[in-house]
Amino acid sequence: MSSAMRPFQSTISIDEARRLIDEAVRPIERVERVTLLEARGRVLAGPAVAGVDVPPFSRAAMDGYAVVAADLAGASVEAPVRLTCIERVFTGQMPTRAVTRGTCSEVATGAPMPEGADAVVMVEETGLSGDEVRFLAAARAGQNIGRRGQDIQAGQVAVAPGAELNASRIGALAALGLTAVDVYARPRVAILATGNEIVSPGAALEPGQLYDVNSFTLATVVAEQGCTPLVVRAAADTIEDLTAAIEGCPAHDVLVTSGGTSVGARDLVLDVLKARGTVLFHGIAVKPGKPTAFGRLGQALVFGMPGYPTSCLSNAYILLAPALRKMAHIADPGRPAIRLPLASRVVSTAGRHQFYSVRIAGGKAMPAFKASGDITSMSQADGYIEIDSETEVVEAGTLVDVKFF
Repeated sequence: MSSAMRPFQSTISIDEARRLIDEAVRPIERVERVTLLEARGRVLAGPAVAGVDVPPFSRAAMDGYAVVAADLAGASVEAPVRLTCIERVFTGQMPTRAVTRGTCSEVATGAPMPEGADAVVMVEETGLSGDEVRFLAAARAGQNIGRRGQDIQAGQVAVAPGAELNASRIGALAALGLTAVDVYARPRVAILATGNEIVSPGAALEPGQLYDVNSFTLATVVAEQGCTPLVVRAAADTIEDLTAAIEGCPAHDVLVTSGGTSVGARDLVLDVLKARGTVLFHGIAVKPGKPTAFGRLGQALVFGMPGYPTSCLSNAYILLAPALRKMAHIADPGRPAIRLPLASRVVSTAGRHQFYSVRIAGGKAMPAFKASGDITSMSQADGYIEIDSETEVVEAGTLVDVKFF
């Protein structure tokens, strides 16, 4: 019987795969408007320009008394200065009387400053007797006052375009009086698992079947990059079902398949991609994840991931995640690697760049990789080390750079 296997004719390096993906990826240009309560993690599409000063008035920075600083020259515990309190000013109300030489006004933290006052003395440095306030320390002009526009001035760019909106930046937008902002749309990523053996979790397993792992790991990676995962039904290993599943995907910017990219007779994803789109590469000299493909279907990018869970998830972190962040206008988090000694000897595959999962224990990098089909190779790991294609053995005790997932 003749073999229906279609072995790889060649593979490309991981660096070449990254280059081809980076050349093909373009940041999303679509813009949508969201409320501030919906804006966490979104990326601002245009500058947020202040239309008002923040704060819009000069205010007391602490509880105490608004004074003319010159009145308190030389004041001390031994020689207190006495001023007459003419008004109490609370937050949310405007002063009705100006402070003049010889007088002061009681002010609460955040209350508007009375006209004529140029300093606030904290209550702890005073004593009160009726309407007379004794000041036990000198004051300098400007102390304990938040000046109008001190934080943000009208006309200033308060939050720059391209900023990822976190709590403090959303706070700055709220301080401007905004209720909604324009942000870049989230890239939409369709996720399609393939394979006759794939069954959704919750269903009964028949002999020879496996629960779908990749749809869930991929959807999680997609969401972590600020994108919207669109998980569709798994497709059987036939050209007809694969084609129907792809055509039935909701509108998307990226299609990620898992399975069907290796060399078996039923690995048909590449056949569909070649017939309907463009294949930019198929096969990377890496372990795990050799049978990875990348191309286009219409305007959408396509990542054809291996079916084995560890291979799929590893390349999702290494190749898919950076591409999605670029599309979503989200900066690389840039988590630094940690240099640790390797706990035990690792043998790598010659000619293939390996991403080897490890967990950190006892100040060492403990090998965690089992096999490409074992999801615990990743779930029980903290990160990975890279072993270049020229290295076949990394001895115990070697210092390695552990990168986090």
